[in-house]
Amino acid sequence: MSASVPARHVPVLAAEVLELLAPANGETWVDATTGAGGHTRLLAERVGPTGLVIGLDRDAAMLQQARERQAGLPVKFVKASFDEIDSALRIHGISAVDGVLADLGICSDQLDDPERGLSFQQEGPLDMRLDTSQGETAAQLLARLNERELADLIFEYGEERYSRRIAKRVVEERKKVPIRTTGQLAELVRRCVPRSKGHGIDPATRTFQALRIAVNDELAALDGLLRKLPAVVKPGGRVGIISFHSLEDRRVKHAFRDSAIWQLKTKKPVQASNEQIQNNPRSRSAKLRVAIRKQPLAD
Repeated sequence: MSASVPARHVPVLAAEVLELLAPANGETWVDATTGAGGHTRLLAERVGPTGLVIGLDRDAAMLQQARERQAGLPVKFVKASFDEIDSALRIHGISAVDGVLADLGICSDQLDDPERGLSFQQEGPLDMRLDTSQGETAAQLLARLNERELADLIFEYGEERYSRRIAKRVVEERKKVPIRTTGQLAELVRRCVPRSKGHGIDPATRTFQALRIAVNDELAALDGLLRKLPAVVKPGGRVGIISFHSLEDRRVKHAFRDSAIWQLKTKKPVQASNEQIQNNPRSRSAKLRVAIRKQPLAD
C-alpha cells in the first residue's frame, strides 16, 4: 500500500491505552504489534523527540506502511514477531523499556486484503500467513492434516462445537477438489454449522480463527512474549495487552496474576464503549489488560 492511500485500520481503545499506560516524555516504549502504526503513532507523540518507540511486526508490508506514516516521529522498526522482543531490543542496544503495548488483533488492512485470505468476506487464496515470506499456508494445512488432527485443531483454537463435522466434510471435499480459496472453505463450513438466530456470528468465523492461529502459531508466540516481558520491562514500567478472544485473554490474565512480578492496573479487562463499537465494529471483542512491573527478577 502506498503512502498516498490511507490505512483503513483504526486503533482500538486508543484513549484507554493512553490513560492507563500513561506514556511520558522521554520514555522508551515497544509497540509489539505495529500493524498500520495507529498505536505506534499515539505512543510516539507522547514520548516526544527525546523518547523512542520500537515498532515490531512480522509483516514486512505492514512495517513499510507504518514507516511511511511515522515520518518525523521517534520510531524505529524491526521485522520480528512479538515473542522476539528481547532480540529486537538488542538490535538497538536496549536492555529494558518503560512500557510495552501489544494489540493482538489482525490489522484491518490485512483483513481487507483478499490476497491474504484472512477473511471470508472476500474471495481470495487460503493463505492466512502474517509473514508471507515463510511457513505453511492455510490451504496447505487443510490438505495435510488428517480428519482427527483437523477436528482437534478447529475445536481447540476455534472453540467450535461442530469441529468433527467440519473436519469430516473437509476430508470428503478435498478428495474431489483441493480447498484453496476463502469462499470454498466458508461455504463448506456454513453447510456444517447451524446459523444462530438473530445476530449471531457467521458460522465460518471460528474455523477461520482456528486456522489463522495455527498457521501463525499465535498462541505459542503470545506465551513467548508473556514469558519474556518481566526481563525487558523496567520496574515501574507498564504493559498493556489487547486480546480479541478467550484463548488469548486467559493467557494474559494468568500471566498478570503473578503478584511477585506484576501489579494489576485493571482488575477486569477494559472494553470498548457502545460509541466506539458503532464507529469501529472490530473493537467489539477487544479486551485491554494493564499491569505494572513491580520488581526485577531475582538472580
